Amino acid sequence: MAFWAGGSPSIVDYFPSEDFYRCGYCKNESGSRSNGMWAHSMTVQDYQDLIDRGWRRSGKYVYKPVMNQTCYEPMDSTMDDAVAGDFALINKLDIQCDLKTLSDDVKASLESEGKNSKKEEPHELLQSQDSIGEKLGSGEPSHSVKVHTVPKPGKGADLSKPPCRKAKEIRKERKRLKLMQQNPAGELEGFQAQGHPPSLFPPKAKSNQPKSLEDLIFESLPENASHKLEVRVVRSSPPSSQFKATLLESYQVYKRYQMVIHKNSPDTPTESQVRLVPASFEDPEFKSSFSQSFSLYVKYQVAIHQDLPDECGKTEFTRFLCSSPLEAETPPNGPDCGYGSFHQQYWLDGKIIAVGVIDILPNCVSSVYLYYDPDYSFLSLGVYSALREIAFTRQLHEKTSQLSYYYMGFYIHSCPKMKYKGQYRPSDLLCPETYVWVPIEQCLPALENSKYCRFNQDPEAVDEDRSTEPDRLQVFHKRAIMPYGVYKKQQKDPSEEATVLQYASLVGQKCSERMLLFRN
Repeated sequence: MAFWAGGSPSIVDYFPSEDFYRCGYCKNESGSRSNGMWAHSMTVQDYQDLIDRGWRRSGKYVYKPVMNQTCYEPMDSTMDDAVAGDFALINKLDIQCDLKTLSDDVKASLESEGKNSKKEEPHELLQSQDSIGEKLGSGEPSHSVKVHTVPKPGKGADLSKPPCRKAKEIRKERKRLKLMQQNPAGELEGFQAQGHPPSLFPPKAKSNQPKSLEDLIFESLPENASHKLEVRVVRSSPPSSQFKATLLESYQVYKRYQMVIHKNSPDTPTESQVRLVPASFEDPEFKSSFSQSFSLYVKYQVAIHQDLPDECGKTEFTRFLCSSPLEAETPPNGPDCGYGSFHQQYWLDGKIIAVGVIDILPNCVSSVYLYYDPDYSFLSLGVYSALREIAFTRQLHEKTSQLSYYYMGFYIHSCPKMKYKGQYRPSDLLCPETYVWVPIEQCLPALENSKYCRFNQDPEAVDEDRSTEPDRLQVFHKRAIMPYGVYKKQQKDPSEEATVLQYASLVGQKCSERMLLFRN
């Protein structure tokens, strides 16, 4: 068919929502409900259209929460993050950050300091990244990194209103801005970033212009800088040679992150002995040395076969963070790195300290997950990586104009661990009924009053891509591709029609005609 001329079509197995599952955030054993599909393969355009309808992926599993049936209970700020790869599935609303106007808002907020406090959110964002750069060079602890924390629900500042600031803080900020205007090249001394494109650094007409996001992140520094940071983007699926070469080191960072941040127990003992022991778990010596022996096997698999064996307990890492259904695409009018799934590795002084898992799609960079070495928690790597991914998206936008958004994933208004995303402005939330993006400022009052909201305020608006011709839906059955109108004549199960129609309503008319729905 014509729309598959450029490559293979998406092939999916659909699983309708029948039961409630454990929510990874509030820990409610029956708090989450979602529809999902296992993607055997998926084009980047299909996934772009799906996430614009509220779908997200976890490895090769693509899911869409049932918004009006999932839990929305307030959660305490001390609650741990949901463990990555928890297929009980998270809920709430997708958020996207408009990159084309972000820089202008940052600049406007700096210029209006002391005149109009309503534009301080982007300014604080810029201030946070500035502090991170300074502390990375000095090695000072994290308490001096200025990153705003979100109060417990019902307490503290209202995100829909501008934050109050003390006069002392405003005076300090004015002084900092004055120093920056006098010495614009010295803001990030001691911190070096490599690999920035020259096109991001047009010569400044005036030395007193406020710095852009790219200026602060990609600042050129002396060769004798105290530390050197390098950010590498490597394709994870299919795995590139660079990805394979760094797989074990990347996994070790993830393992430490899970142990320290999520309190997972280590999988290797502290003692190391070499001896012949019976290969039976009934033998105490074999049991005590098995874990460490298996770790040696893992190293062998990575070095010789360039693979992580799933049976060693690495299933969560490989399935959730390495496997992806997205087909790699490198069209001539796309970004140089192509479209698909990638790991953005942060190398500090020659070792990996953090990895951001991202998808590069036709219209956006979609953030999947971040894990980091807990020893570097004081650097606020979550904030820095978000800013870095925003700058990376803007860099891609220079060549591929339609790639102009940064998607941060689900926004959970009642969860402080997720609510921070609303501080990146300007941002939009996806209406769960009409699938249009609505500025977050218009959504917050409704979220304060109701756990489920239709954000589109036009009562006449409908889903423009709703399924109107289900018989055109494409089915893959018994190694044959056919329209649903043909397939349904062969079926006798009355529940089959309800399942297929539900699938069509959730993926929309366009995707239902392009993707192949696999049916046994």
